[in-house]
Amino acid sequence: MLAKLPRLKAQSVVLAEAVGRVLLEDITAGRPQPPFDASAMDGWAVRAASTPGRLQIVGESAAGRAFAGAAGPAEAVRIFTGAAIPSGADAVVIQEDASRQGSEVVVPPARPGQNVRPQGQDFRKGDLLIRLGRRLDPWRLALAASAGMARVAVSRRPIVAILATGEELVAPGGAPGPFQIFNSGTPCLAALVRAWGGEAIVLETASDDVESIAAAVRDVRCDLLMTLGGASVGDHDLVKPALEAHLGLALSIDGIAVRPGKPTWFGSLKDGRSVLGLPGNPASALVCAELFLRPVLMHLQGGDPALRLLVARSIVALAANERREHWMRARLVHGAAGTLEAETFADQDSSLVTVFAEADGLVRRSPGASAVVPGDLVEVLILERAQ
Repeated sequence: MLAKLPRLKAQSVVLAEAVGRVLLEDITAGRPQPPFDASAMDGWAVRAASTPGRLQIVGESAAGRAFAGAAGPAEAVRIFTGAAIPSGADAVVIQEDASRQGSEVVVPPARPGQNVRPQGQDFRKGDLLIRLGRRLDPWRLALAASAGMARVAVSRRPIVAILATGEELVAPGGAPGPFQIFNSGTPCLAALVRAWGGEAIVLETASDDVESIAAAVRDVRCDLLMTLGGASVGDHDLVKPALEAHLGLALSIDGIAVRPGKPTWFGSLKDGRSVLGLPGNPASALVCAELFLRPVLMHLQGGDPALRLLVARSIVALAANERREHWMRARLVHGAAGTLEAETFADQDSSLVTVFAEADGLVRRSPGASAVVPGDLVEVLILERAQ
């Protein structure tokens, strides 16, 4: 899939609009941080060699307004957190340890560097702060801002059009017939697209005929068309035939050896748009979104598409796996020793939304994997969940 998809172009945005976007330039420090020796505490800037003792107060240094003079022998400068250390001083005595007596202050022994943040403690001029290809979260935005960056070069947000098919589907809030169900896959996948840096266009659900399916997507401008359902081999699975007949679909992948999600497919239309077809069952679609949609979106934006797997101890026994890779929904907990533990749900039916709503991760079983007994190690893909 990734080999068929081009990277999107960069655009310059203000920091406030960059959260969740992939950085397309290295950010380096133009000056040190802090740019001067600064106080880490409220107190008194002194020469360590002059302590302990009674020192003459000669001025004040506040954040953004440094003391203009110097701290000589037997002298102290009142100082506040973040303020510049005066010339001549090399230590700060916190105010709780000192006793002011009129124009003098009595201080205990101090050592050079005490309560001082040296120039460049956080980073030095020329340091690489954030490497291109990293997603910008609020913490990385803070680092970019501390380097003075008002704007950053990031990838354009990929536009993903989502088409669900099937006459059995009714939009949430609608009035379902006796043999219809609410469409739970589209709202979730649209939210995932946005969480992974893209823009989602939700198309009206198409009925089970080739003309309506083709018409629903013919004029939609997007970087990726994603379909839900209609991807298997039944008489009502018409998405691929509709796109092949009317829009020149050329398949690159027609099914994958993964459970759940075997009907997943990928191809491109005659006009160049890429198409990712996901199964209609909600759990299958969500598993395959984690395995394929997220890496595709990261690749389009210039980020790292690799899945990040951790190791956990299985709480339950698992049977030997068959020939398809199996991703099992699981509840993750930390054991008494802090070890990550995985409890796979007993019912892994691909239609169960309740199970996915409770899952924290997916346990990966490789093709032909041996049976697991409680305590064995398993690979886990962590799901990004709200607490």
